[in-house]
Amino acid sequence: MKRLLITGAAGNLGKICREGLKGYADVIRLSDISPMNPAGPNEEVVPCDLSDRAAVIELTKDVDGIIHLGGISIEAAFDDLLQANLAGTYNIYEAARQNGVGRIMFASSNHAIGFHERTTRLDDTSAQRPDSLYGVTKCYGEAMASYYYDKFDVETVSVRIGSCFEKPLDRRMLSTWMSPGDFVSLMKAIFTAPQTGHLVMYGVSDNTAKWWSNDHAEFLGWKPKDSSEQFRAEIEAAFAPEDRHEKATIYQGGGFAARGHFED
Repeated sequence: MKRLLITGAAGNLGKICREGLKGYADVIRLSDISPMNPAGPNEEVVPCDLSDRAAVIELTKDVDGIIHLGGISIEAAFDDLLQANLAGTYNIYEAARQNGVGRIMFASSNHAIGFHERTTRLDDTSAQRPDSLYGVTKCYGEAMASYYYDKFDVETVSVRIGSCFEKPLDRRMLSTWMSPGDFVSLMKAIFTAPQTGHLVMYGVSDNTAKWWSNDHAEFLGWKPKDSSEQFRAEIEAAFAPEDRHEKATIYQGGGFAARGHFED
Protein backbone atom coordinates (compact mmCIF):
# COMPACT_ATOMS: atom_id res chain seq x y z
CA MET A 1 0.00 0.00 0.00
CA LYS A 2 1.38 3.35 -1.00
CA ARG A 3 -0.77 5.74 1.04
CA LEU A 4 -3.16 4.92 3.91
CA LEU A 5 -5.41 7.63 5.35
CA ILE A 6 -6.42 7.58 9.02
CA THR A 7 -9.20 9.99 10.01
CA GLY A 8 -9.69 10.76 13.68
CA ALA A 9 -5.94 10.36 14.10
CA ALA A 10 -5.82 12.47 17.28
CA GLY A 11 -8.17 10.12 19.16
CA ASN A 12 -7.44 6.99 21.16
CA LEU A 13 -7.85 4.55 18.27
CA GLY A 14 -6.12 6.93 15.88
CA LYS A 15 -3.06 7.04 18.10
CA ILE A 16 -3.07 3.24 18.38
CA CYS A 17 -3.15 2.96 14.58
CA ARG A 18 -0.50 5.63 14.08
CA GLU A 19 1.93 3.75 16.28
CA GLY A 20 0.96 0.21 15.35
CA LEU A 21 0.85 0.70 11.58
CA LYS A 22 4.25 2.36 11.17
CA GLY A 23 5.84 0.89 8.07
CA TYR A 24 2.64 -0.81 6.90
CA ALA A 25 2.19 1.72 4.08
CA ASP A 26 4.78 3.80 2.28
CA VAL A 27 3.02 6.90 3.64
CA ILE A 28 0.40 7.25 6.36
CA ARG A 29 -1.74 10.37 6.07
CA LEU A 30 -3.11 11.47 9.43
CA SER A 31 -6.12 13.73 9.73
CA ASP A 32 -8.24 15.27 12.48
CA ILE A 33 -9.67 18.63 13.55
CA SER A 34 -7.92 18.27 16.92
CA PRO A 35 -4.17 18.92 17.32
CA MET A 36 -1.84 16.10 16.28
CA ASN A 37 1.86 15.57 16.83
CA PRO A 38 4.07 16.72 13.94
CA ALA A 39 4.63 14.32 11.07
CA GLY A 40 7.36 11.74 11.55
CA PRO A 41 9.12 9.70 8.87
CA ASN A 42 6.73 8.48 6.16
CA GLU A 43 3.84 10.46 7.67
CA GLU A 44 1.67 13.33 6.46
CA VAL A 45 -0.37 15.42 8.89
CA VAL A 46 -3.38 17.01 7.18
CA PRO A 47 -5.98 18.73 9.42
CA CYS A 48 -9.48 18.46 7.97
CA ASP A 49 -13.06 19.11 9.05
CA LEU A 50 -14.96 16.09 7.74
CA SER A 51 -18.13 18.14 7.34
CA ASP A 52 -16.37 20.17 4.61
CA ARG A 53 -16.92 18.06 1.50
CA ALA A 54 -14.46 19.91 -0.72
CA ALA A 55 -11.75 19.52 1.92
CA VAL A 56 -12.49 15.79 2.28
CA ILE A 57 -12.28 15.29 -1.48
CA GLU A 58 -8.85 16.91 -1.39
CA LEU A 59 -7.86 14.87 1.69
CA THR A 60 -8.57 11.55 -0.03
CA LYS A 61 -6.63 12.18 -3.23
CA ASP A 62 -3.84 9.67 -3.97
CA VAL A 63 -5.06 7.41 -1.15
CA ASP A 64 -5.25 3.60 -1.48
CA GLY A 65 -7.25 2.88 1.67
CA ILE A 66 -9.03 4.70 4.50
CA ILE A 67 -9.33 3.86 8.19
CA HIS A 68 -12.31 6.04 9.06
CA LEU A 69 -12.24 6.73 12.80
CA GLY A 70 -13.22 10.40 12.58
CA GLY A 71 -16.32 11.82 14.22
CA ILE A 72 -17.87 12.06 17.68
CA SER A 73 -17.34 8.83 19.62
CA ILE A 74 -19.75 9.44 22.53
CA GLU A 75 -23.40 10.34 22.92
CA ALA A 76 -24.02 13.95 21.91
CA ALA A 77 -26.63 16.39 20.66
CA PHE A 78 -28.13 15.46 17.30
CA ASP A 79 -27.00 18.68 15.61
CA ASP A 80 -23.40 17.92 16.56
CA LEU A 81 -23.67 14.31 15.41
CA LEU A 82 -25.32 15.49 12.19
CA GLN A 83 -22.18 17.29 11.06
CA ALA A 84 -19.45 15.06 12.47
CA ASN A 85 -20.92 11.59 12.03
CA LEU A 86 -23.60 11.83 9.35
CA ALA A 87 -22.32 14.49 6.94
CA GLY A 88 -18.72 13.52 7.67
CA THR A 89 -19.28 9.86 6.84
CA TYR A 90 -21.16 10.68 3.65
CA ASN A 91 -18.33 12.99 2.60
CA ILE A 92 -15.76 10.24 3.16
CA TYR A 93 -17.68 7.81 0.97
CA GLU A 94 -18.43 10.29 -1.77
CA ALA A 95 -14.80 11.44 -1.81
CA ALA A 96 -13.65 7.81 -1.95
CA ARG A 97 -15.90 7.22 -4.95
CA GLN A 98 -14.67 10.32 -6.77
CA ASN A 99 -11.02 9.57 -6.06
CA GLY A 100 -11.11 5.84 -6.73
CA VAL A 101 -10.36 4.66 -3.18
CA GLY A 102 -11.24 0.98 -3.19
CA ARG A 103 -11.51 0.02 0.48
CA ILE A 104 -12.51 1.62 3.77
CA MET A 105 -12.52 0.46 7.37
CA PHE A 106 -15.55 2.12 8.96
CA ALA A 107 -15.39 2.39 12.75
CA SER A 108 -18.87 1.28 13.71
CA SER A 109 -19.67 0.52 17.33
CA ASN A 110 -21.23 -1.99 19.68
CA HIS A 111 -23.75 0.79 20.34
CA ALA A 112 -25.31 0.05 16.95
CA ILE A 113 -26.61 -3.16 18.55
CA GLY A 114 -26.65 -2.06 22.21
CA PHE A 115 -30.32 -2.83 22.90
CA HIS A 116 -29.82 -6.55 22.36
CA GLU A 117 -29.78 -8.38 25.68
CA ARG A 118 -26.50 -9.84 26.88
CA THR A 119 -27.98 -13.33 26.75
CA THR A 120 -28.31 -13.05 22.94
CA ARG A 121 -25.26 -14.04 20.90
CA LEU A 122 -24.94 -11.82 17.83
CA ASP A 123 -23.39 -12.16 14.38
CA ASP A 124 -23.53 -10.19 11.15
CA THR A 125 -27.18 -11.14 10.55
CA SER A 126 -28.39 -9.70 13.87
CA ALA A 127 -30.66 -6.68 13.61
CA GLN A 128 -29.37 -3.20 14.36
CA ARG A 129 -30.73 -2.04 17.73
CA PRO A 130 -29.00 1.25 18.57
CA ASP A 131 -28.93 2.33 22.19
CA SER A 132 -28.28 6.05 21.60
CA LEU A 133 -28.25 8.79 18.99
CA TYR A 134 -24.56 8.00 18.63
CA GLY A 135 -25.48 4.37 17.93
CA VAL A 136 -27.99 5.54 15.31
CA THR A 137 -25.19 7.34 13.46
CA LYS A 138 -23.22 4.09 13.36
CA CYS A 139 -26.22 2.26 11.87
CA TYR A 140 -26.32 5.01 9.25
CA GLY A 141 -22.62 4.55 8.52
CA GLU A 142 -23.10 0.80 8.02
CA ALA A 143 -25.97 1.51 5.62
CA MET A 144 -23.84 4.05 3.73
CA ALA A 145 -21.07 1.47 3.43
CA SER A 146 -23.52 -1.10 2.07
CA TYR A 147 -24.90 1.39 -0.47
CA TYR A 148 -21.49 2.46 -1.75
CA TYR A 149 -20.44 -1.17 -2.17
CA ASP A 150 -23.58 -2.22 -4.02
CA LYS A 151 -23.74 0.91 -6.16
CA PHE A 152 -20.07 1.78 -6.72
CA ASP A 153 -17.99 -1.26 -5.60
CA VAL A 154 -16.29 0.64 -2.77
CA GLU A 155 -15.49 -2.13 -0.28
CA THR A 156 -15.91 -1.61 3.47
CA VAL A 157 -15.37 -3.60 6.60
CA SER A 158 -17.69 -2.07 9.20
CA VAL A 159 -16.17 -3.00 12.56
CA ARG A 160 -18.51 -2.83 15.53
CA ILE A 161 -15.80 -1.91 18.00
CA GLY A 162 -16.25 -3.01 21.61
CA SER A 163 -13.91 -1.36 24.13
CA CYS A 164 -10.33 -0.82 22.96
CA PHE A 165 -8.01 0.05 25.84
CA GLU A 166 -4.82 -1.35 27.33
CA LYS A 167 -6.99 -3.40 29.70
CA PRO A 168 -10.69 -3.67 30.62
CA LEU A 169 -11.96 -0.82 32.79
CA ASP A 170 -15.00 -2.55 34.36
CA ARG A 171 -16.89 -5.85 34.49
CA ARG A 172 -18.77 -5.21 31.22
CA MET A 173 -15.49 -4.87 29.35
CA LEU A 174 -14.53 -8.43 30.24
CA SER A 175 -16.91 -9.25 27.35
CA THR A 176 -16.39 -6.24 25.06
CA TRP A 177 -12.63 -5.65 25.40
CA MET A 178 -10.35 -5.47 22.39
CA SER A 179 -6.62 -5.12 22.92
CA PRO A 180 -4.71 -2.48 20.97
CA GLY A 181 -2.59 -5.24 19.45
CA ASP A 182 -5.63 -7.12 18.19
CA PHE A 183 -7.07 -3.89 16.78
CA VAL A 184 -3.90 -3.18 14.80
CA SER A 185 -3.70 -6.74 13.48
CA LEU A 186 -7.33 -6.47 12.35
CA MET A 187 -6.56 -3.28 10.43
CA LYS A 188 -3.73 -5.07 8.63
CA ALA A 189 -5.95 -8.05 7.84
CA ILE A 190 -8.66 -5.79 6.41
CA PHE A 191 -6.32 -4.13 3.92
CA THR A 192 -4.39 -7.29 3.09
CA ALA A 193 -7.42 -9.41 2.18
CA PRO A 194 -7.91 -9.92 -1.58
CA GLN A 195 -11.53 -8.85 -1.24
CA THR A 196 -13.99 -7.97 1.50
CA GLY A 197 -17.21 -6.79 -0.11
CA HIS A 198 -19.22 -5.02 2.56
CA LEU A 199 -18.51 -6.96 5.72
CA VAL A 200 -19.97 -6.22 9.16
CA MET A 201 -17.96 -7.73 12.00
CA TYR A 202 -17.14 -7.22 15.66
CA GLY A 203 -14.03 -5.62 17.09
CA VAL A 204 -13.38 -7.83 20.10
CA SER A 205 -10.52 -9.92 21.42
CA ASP A 206 -10.71 -13.65 22.17
CA ASN A 207 -12.49 -13.15 25.48
CA THR A 208 -14.02 -16.08 27.33
CA ALA A 209 -17.35 -14.35 27.96
CA LYS A 210 -17.94 -12.58 24.65
CA TRP A 211 -21.36 -11.88 23.15
CA TRP A 212 -20.42 -11.67 19.48
CA SER A 213 -19.43 -14.12 16.75
CA ASN A 214 -17.04 -13.41 13.87
CA ASP A 215 -17.31 -16.86 12.33
CA HIS A 216 -18.61 -15.31 9.11
CA ALA A 217 -15.43 -13.21 8.80
CA GLU A 218 -12.89 -16.02 9.06
CA PHE A 219 -11.96 -15.53 5.40
CA LEU A 220 -10.03 -12.41 6.48
CA GLY A 221 -7.53 -14.67 8.22
CA TRP A 222 -7.68 -12.56 11.39
CA LYS A 223 -7.34 -14.33 14.72
CA PRO A 224 -7.26 -12.22 17.89
CA LYS A 225 -4.44 -13.24 20.21
CA ASP A 226 -5.44 -11.56 23.46
CA SER A 227 -8.15 -12.24 26.05
CA SER A 228 -9.63 -10.23 28.92
CA GLU A 229 -9.47 -13.34 31.10
CA GLN A 230 -6.02 -12.35 32.35
CA PHE A 231 -7.64 -9.30 33.99
CA ARG A 232 -10.69 -11.04 35.48
CA ALA A 233 -9.44 -11.39 39.05
CA GLU A 234 -8.28 -7.78 39.12
CA ILE A 235 -11.56 -6.43 37.73
CA GLU A 236 -13.79 -8.57 39.95
CA ALA A 237 -11.84 -7.45 43.01
CA ALA A 238 -12.16 -3.79 42.05
CA PHE A 239 -15.86 -3.74 41.01
CA ALA A 240 -18.91 -5.04 42.84
CA PRO A 241 -21.07 -7.62 41.03
CA GLU A 242 -23.49 -6.09 38.52
CA ASP A 243 -27.20 -5.92 39.39
CA ARG A 244 -28.91 -8.21 36.90
CA HIS A 245 -32.11 -6.14 37.12
CA GLU A 246 -30.44 -2.93 35.94
CA LYS A 247 -30.77 -1.89 32.28
CA ALA A 248 -27.02 -1.35 32.11
CA THR A 249 -26.56 -5.03 32.92
CA ILE A 250 -29.45 -6.43 30.89
CA TYR A 251 -28.43 -4.77 27.62
CA GLN A 252 -25.17 -5.10 25.71
CA GLY A 253 -24.84 -1.31 25.40
CA GLY A 254 -24.42 -0.94 29.15
CA GLY A 255 -24.73 2.64 30.36
CA PHE A 256 -25.65 3.91 26.90
CA ALA A 257 -28.81 1.77 26.99
CA ALA A 258 -29.63 2.76 30.55
CA ARG A 259 -29.46 6.53 30.08
CA GLY A 260 -32.36 8.70 28.95
CA HIS A 261 -32.60 10.57 25.66
CA PHE A 262 -29.68 13.00 25.34
CA GLU A 263 -31.83 15.88 24.11
CA ASP A 264 -34.13 15.84 27.21
